[in-house]
Amino acid sequence: MSSPSPDTLLGPADIRELAAVLGVRPTKQRGQNFVIDANTVRKIVRTAGVRDDDVVVEVGPGLGSLTLALLETADRVTAVEIDDILASALPATIAARLPARADRFALVHSDAMEVTELPGPAPTALVANLPYNVAVPVLLHMLDTFPSIERALVMVQAEVADRLAAAPGSKVYGVPSVKANWYAEVKRAGSIGRNVFWPAPNVDSGLVALTRRTEPIRTTATKREVFAVVDAAFAQRRKTLRAALAGWAGSAAAAETALVAAGVSPQARGEALTVEEFARIAEHAQNKEPVQQ
Repeated sequence: MSSPSPDTLLGPADIRELAAVLGVRPTKQRGQNFVIDANTVRKIVRTAGVRDDDVVVEVGPGLGSLTLALLETADRVTAVEIDDILASALPATIAARLPARADRFALVHSDAMEVTELPGPAPTALVANLPYNVAVPVLLHMLDTFPSIERALVMVQAEVADRLAAAPGSKVYGVPSVKANWYAEVKRAGSIGRNVFWPAPNVDSGLVALTRRTEPIRTTATKREVFAVVDAAFAQRRKTLRAALAGWAGSAAAAETALVAAGVSPQARGEALTVEEFARIAEHAQNKEPVQQ
């Protein structure tokens, strides 16, 4: 593979010129903040550990800043874009800036939450600057839908990054933390300043690295059953689990029975539990779904 030229990546002037030609104004509705700094996108690719044999899926490529940096390194890149104008323009940007790699790029014009299959080989990595308003559901959907994804690096609002990477006992540990941990080991992987975006957001951004569990959580409960316990526990996070899980279990007494059977104190709160403990509680639900034969 030939080394990329300095003009491959998009700079601030390129981004604004491209947006002007397309008549694009970033919208808050879709959480669009375009990265305008070449050093930042290369840093993201390095931090993600993208290899030359990786098949990368990118969600929300926008004008293509990160897409081009990914194509410099990865074997293939598939971008998922919901915006009609951005989706129609991206292939031409790739062809103009990185023509030697254009055949390694694929575009899926769709809402990422509705994507159930991708063209070409199965993705091995997810790297994305996720729109702030849908970051967690999109991340969980992609991890669930594409088990071939071994690694992920996502740029999200700093507060969301903290929640995703939080450990049990942390004040920001909650539903995103537990559900992400169902699939992967999660950690904070850096911070990104506001001045590398156009328009500059009102909040800081953070990088979150996820490494798929080599062995899934060992449990007889289904993911749906475990997530139902998680949702119930944090819906009323100030309450003890005996009280918070009463609706889920059918009564406070039934919740206590399930908790004791799982080896969890009925007086504990959801923020103290690991994903494995939530799974044990789900196993002892009286209303557990029948096993499909």
